[in-house]
Amino acid sequence: MAQTMQYKCPCCDGKIEFDSGIQQMKCPYCDTTFDVETLKSRDAALNEQAPEEELKLDAAVGGEWGADEAEQMVTFTCQSCGGELITDNTTAATSCPFCGNPVMLMSRMSGTLRPDYVIPFKLDKAAAKAGLMKHLEGKRLLPKVFKDQNHLDEIKGVYVPFWLFDADADADMRYRATQVRTWSDSKYIYTERKVYIATRVGKIGYQHVPVDGSEKMADDLMESIEPFDFSQAVDFQTAYLSGFLADRYDVTAEASVDRANARMRRSVEQSFAETVQGYSSVETESANVHLKNAQAKYALYPVWLLNTTWNGKQYTFAMNGQTGKFVGDLPMDKAAYWRWFGIIAGAVTAAGMLITKLLGWY
Repeated sequence: MAQTMQYKCPCCDGKIEFDSGIQQMKCPYCDTTFDVETLKSRDAALNEQAPEEELKLDAAVGGEWGADEAEQMVTFTCQSCGGELITDNTTAATSCPFCGNPVMLMSRMSGTLRPDYVIPFKLDKAAAKAGLMKHLEGKRLLPKVFKDQNHLDEIKGVYVPFWLFDADADADMRYRATQVRTWSDSKYIYTERKVYIATRVGKIGYQHVPVDGSEKMADDLMESIEPFDFSQAVDFQTAYLSGFLADRYDVTAEASVDRANARMRRSVEQSFAETVQGYSSVETESANVHLKNAQAKYALYPVWLLNTTWNGKQYTFAMNGQTGKFVGDLPMDKAAYWRWFGIIAGAVTAAGMLITKLLGWY
């Protein structure tokens, strides 16, 4: 059975969690606060964990678990209430559904699974709810009943695993640049077109390029709430996870490197193209980008996930738990769309008729 760890208040024995507002551990029962650094010694055990025991299933009750299913699950016992729970094999921090106490699965964060860095949550659950309300503001085609009928099925703060890549890029770029000049006299309109070949050669260094390391999270959704400010990252400590959910990576650094390379290459091409200025148009003829000295670090980044249901369909929203950047798709009121389309089309038609009348065309 997996080993767990919980933080309890030495004053009243209540559960203590990381408070994003004060950036300290806090007991909600006696309001005692603790600096995260004072709990650092608890993390020493992460490097001394015994191998996780295999999940033993009782074949006499119910059906047999498949081999793949058993590999994806593990049991743990809550230290507060003794409840025995089952979680998937990527969960690193959660809460007990019986007593609500935060629980950290030590073996999920030890050895090669232990993150190098963590960016602590800066924004709380209230900020996430406020972010959703602001996201709904000004959406003319949003069904009016959505705000009233929708309800948050789930809102959770999750530390999402990210791989952070460093690399140096050498680039040799060639562009076809065109400059167009037009002038006229009493008889003719003249156009002069000049074509140039522009080259750029240089180096760019990249640090902490993030790639989502969880299969559960959509890569485009996680990239949409970037950037994260790495200057606020700290060395990993389990205390920051208390009161939040956390996943360990299930996509390896080796499997993530191609996505990191693609992101860096796009950035290199964009950065070099922006230096070719003063032309009417610029086209890339060739782009040679060589990436080298690659290194990867493992980090946990804070994300608020909100799920809501309307008309039988689930909508997922994400908010950067550090900066508050909020993203998510919304439903469209088709009747409202066609009303707006009719209004706009009518306005354009009326304007056209007015212009033709003023010009005396009818």
